[in-house]
Amino acid sequence: MTLTPPAVQREAERFLTGMYAEHALEGLEARLRAVGDELSHTGTYTLNTEELRHGGRVAWRNSARCVGRLYWEALEVRDLRHVTAHEEVFAHLCAHLEDAFHGGHLRPLMSVFGPGVRIHNPQLIRYAAYRQPGHPESVVGDPANLALTDWLRRLGWAGGPGTAFDVLPLAIEAGGRTRLFTLPPQAVQEVALTHPDCPAVAELGLRWHALPVISDMSLEVGGLSFACAPFSGWYVQTEIAARNLADADRYDQLPAVGRALGLDTSRERTLWRDRALVELNVATLHSFGAAGVKITDHHTVTRHFRRFEEREARAGREVRGRWSWLIPPLSPATTPVWGRSYRAREEAPNFAHQSPRWLDPEEPASAGACPFHAG
Repeated sequence: MTLTPPAVQREAERFLTGMYAEHALEGLEARLRAVGDELSHTGTYTLNTEELRHGGRVAWRNSARCVGRLYWEALEVRDLRHVTAHEEVFAHLCAHLEDAFHGGHLRPLMSVFGPGVRIHNPQLIRYAAYRQPGHPESVVGDPANLALTDWLRRLGWAGGPGTAFDVLPLAIEAGGRTRLFTLPPQAVQEVALTHPDCPAVAELGLRWHALPVISDMSLEVGGLSFACAPFSGWYVQTEIAARNLADADRYDQLPAVGRALGLDTSRERTLWRDRALVELNVATLHSFGAAGVKITDHHTVTRHFRRFEEREARAGREVRGRWSWLIPPLSPATTPVWGRSYRAREEAPNFAHQSPRWLDPEEPASAGACPFHAG
């Protein structure tokens, strides 16, 4: 998002006025004068670290698609705006993965990098997708990442072992150049899925990475845009078991799970899909729990969302939300958000989508590649 200086000043005044009021701070008029002077001389201004921290937290609080906003005040925001070189960015991303994982006790974390930096992967950890020779409709891996995988191959990635869960390298842009970096094994924590009552589910070889880190959205605060601000929390099990592994255009594992459970998959009216879906969710919660990795379930997180609404009401703030994103894909009518309604309009600070580079037909595929290999 690019705004004119007058528009930036209006957004800066709105953001700072809100922040100073929310925290009962003094010195607002002096801060606004300083911002105005900086804008008149440079056309932009600089947030201090406390302002950036507040902006990152409020962006989470304002995220209309997120049902996990109860813990927005616990978000740690790392001010890395001085970091603009490829290798330094990658080192801090590895640190983000390790520190946010926190030995399985996942904690919310955001890392805000300097100008000219961008990560082109939607998440720091994504699985590759390989088209099978002679069978273009057959894909090994995550079909959602076909275009991204192809683009990374054009940038020089040789590809992984060819399994269904090959971790993609990171495409980091800095100074107008995109380079590829391979995450070291210790940065990628994964959970193998087993079922508490059905050993055959483990034989399917399913797994998922423990930490979701959104990495391709910009952070919009006070009229300023930060193109590289990866942020992470923890999974709701439905994201993995009711979408990523279950959707027909993703891993499409419900038929295999149904067979492992010994269900009659010959007719839809046996509701084998529903039963397989529930048990895949059971397996995900069981497996993360057994591995000591934090995860929440759709009933708990929606109850927490109602607590978030109550807290926001006491603070005099309206909760915006996109209902279709707040309800879970599993048993939505059993959750307390089912009968609720929300205004969906977004407000700043917030996160904004950036156009994926690999979907741009004009993007050259000649950027240099520099794979990183852990020692």
